[in-house]
Amino acid sequence: MSKMGTLYAPGNSVFHRMDGSIKMLLFAAWTIATFMFLDLRVFIVMLLVGTVLLLSAKIPFRQIRVIFWVMIVFNVFNTAFILLITPVYGTELTGTNTPVLNIGYNTINLETIFYVLTLTAKYLTLLPISLLFIFTTHPSRFASSLSRIGIPYKIAYAVNIAFRYIPDIQAEFRSITNSMQMRGLGFRKGDAPFLQRVKNVTSIAFPMLYSSLQRIEVVTNAMELRGFGKHKKRTWYAMEQLRAIDYTVGMLSVLLIVGSIVLKVAVLKGFWYPL
Repeated sequence: MSKMGTLYAPGNSVFHRMDGSIKMLLFAAWTIATFMFLDLRVFIVMLLVGTVLLLSAKIPFRQIRVIFWVMIVFNVFNTAFILLITPVYGTELTGTNTPVLNIGYNTINLETIFYVLTLTAKYLTLLPISLLFIFTTHPSRFASSLSRIGIPYKIAYAVNIAFRYIPDIQAEFRSITNSMQMRGLGFRKGDAPFLQRVKNVTSIAFPMLYSSLQRIEVVTNAMELRGFGKHKKRTWYAMEQLRAIDYTVGMLSVLLIVGSIVLKVAVLKGFWYPL
């Protein structure tokens, strides 16, 4: 979390200087291209390119490690569930069956393992571009850029507030967790059984909900006192003009969507299995 109380990580990379609406267009194009294919070759290329772009932004790992590990844990659980619930699903995609591991009620085959590997690469492909969008986009500049492309300023301001309150919710979660730990509730391994820890974490939901509602009421009253929403338009302190890099990335994003559609229709039509 930055000193400004947002997820924004200050920097001077190309992505930090890029307009927020253009980054959103790039993120949308990247997501569309990712979900259009089921081909490991495509995902490896996109993952490499995304990793290079993420490294170029020079975001400290300590700021992105929570989302990074959440994504890794999600992929591990997703892989385990697919292999255990549908151990021969790969056969439906490839038409072949190569048994690998007997798990009692069925046998996991090589085709399903390759399918899971492809699916994992697909989700990981989204990680670098998501981190870039979240941690290099200043909430106020993003809101002003959304307003410039025609989105009503009330919605743009709501997005701005949402970006700003994610760190506040995280801090609130830690504060409530610490106070409940002082009362003897366990949240860590070794403090309590697994199910009890899950129950303790669930019990935080109500204090957080109550705290969030109070915060919303305070912000709403403050905005109403300042006449927010009275006029159809408003000016933005943080609004900036589009630069050459914004037009370039915007065109590349459109080309990415068009190129992906052409590849999908003409070349990479289905699930790629090399064997």
